[in-house]
Amino acid sequence: MRKLITMMTLLATLTASGQQVNDNNTPLHLMRPANQQRYGIPTQESVKQTIDRVLRYIERETPAQLVDKRTGRVTRLKDIDQYTQLKQGGFRLTSYEWGVTYSAVLAAYKATGDNAYRDYVYKRHKLLSDMAPYFQKVYEQHKDIDVNVRRVIDPHALDDAGAVCVSMIKAMLDDPTLPLRERVDLYADYIINKEYRLADGIFARLRPQKNTVWLDDMFMGIPTVAYMGRLTGDAKYYDEAARQVLLFAQRMFVAEDGLFRHGWVEAMQPHPAFYWGRANGWALLTMCEVLDVLPDDHAARQQILSLLRQHVAGLARRQHHDGYWHQLLDRNDTYLEASATAIYTYCIAHAINKGWIDDKAYGPVALLGWQAVNQSVNDKGQVENVCVGTGMGFDAAFYAYRPVHVMAAHGYGPAIWAGAEIILLLQNRHPKMNDSAVHFYDQEVPTDEPIFNYEGKIRY
Repeated sequence: MRKLITMMTLLATLTASGQQVNDNNTPLHLMRPANQQRYGIPTQESVKQTIDRVLRYIERETPAQLVDKRTGRVTRLKDIDQYTQLKQGGFRLTSYEWGVTYSAVLAAYKATGDNAYRDYVYKRHKLLSDMAPYFQKVYEQHKDIDVNVRRVIDPHALDDAGAVCVSMIKAMLDDPTLPLRERVDLYADYIINKEYRLADGIFARLRPQKNTVWLDDMFMGIPTVAYMGRLTGDAKYYDEAARQVLLFAQRMFVAEDGLFRHGWVEAMQPHPAFYWGRANGWALLTMCEVLDVLPDDHAARQQILSLLRQHVAGLARRQHHDGYWHQLLDRNDTYLEASATAIYTYCIAHAINKGWIDDKAYGPVALLGWQAVNQSVNDKGQVENVCVGTGMGFDAAFYAYRPVHVMAAHGYGPAIWAGAEIILLLQNRHPKMNDSAVHFYDQEVPTDEPIFNYEGKIRY
């Protein structure tokens, strides 16, 4: 740092005196890079400030209240009727995007110890659990019920069930007194026993074509199955979760590119590969979630670890120099997208923290990803540059022209999750700037000099 300050002073002096800066009179290699604002090693405090801003924003936009939809007045549980709904803010408390957010906010509580994160989730989980039996009676009588409530008592799709369910299981594992088991069992029953599947048992849909496999459904279904193994201790859930991961990989993972295709249609030949960013995020996040609970001696663990490592390698070589990833990962003419970037940042940092991948190779990738996520969080705490909800297509234009919007709920959980894991990365590892580059070391480096060797000694 002293050398850098001296160099900056020298540049200013030479400029003021009218002398020409050249290779003889100035250490040009120590000049500040043009990417100074989007490169380097953040502090834990700065990362928390960013995710705190996001938490404050979503707190305002997700009121945990019931109201009469005709009058807007707050409704008590015992007064729930066919006119009662969840109070509407900017986001939906029961959507899969908010299931992701609940898991992310719980992770932020563990990383920071800040009770505001825990309380945010517990308050909303408890509301969903407490209101369910009252709405169940209304649903049985009228059938006409707010869709955001219907998901909680009668899920119709993996999107209705999986992400919220796994967040509730995580909360219960941390605090067994939470009254969430009935909701968890209902959601899990839908995923395991009622979701549509192909002949070999892989989760599937009947849109946009008959017997379509969506990469998104790795995350919408599999983590709940794996976490049911942790919750119940029954190995059958671990076996099914691992089997599903490998079934998806057989159809969707393109080994030569290290990426997952978004969609696979049974009757289609060949199977086009459109590498949509966020769907690849769901796949990587699924592997992280499964590996977090899969027993160390499970027969499929090493195979899933190998798949994760191949995927991380495929993603790392496609990262944009500003830290983002593209909407279509292999098409640099598509826009830079924040939700996929945030998911990759979380997953790569998490895999490093767990010892699954090498920090020297991938730590700089994770920190660069965080710089992009941080840039996407505006002063209000909104996450910008996020692709809106997206179906499935088989042409580049479909993905390339998807809109982005600050109210796309997909960005908020991933941004908080990324920040939480970066905080842990900074706590557990030893990143240091050396010759203007981010490097990770096996121990704390005892120097602030701008250039040093592996022993921390100065070398020029």
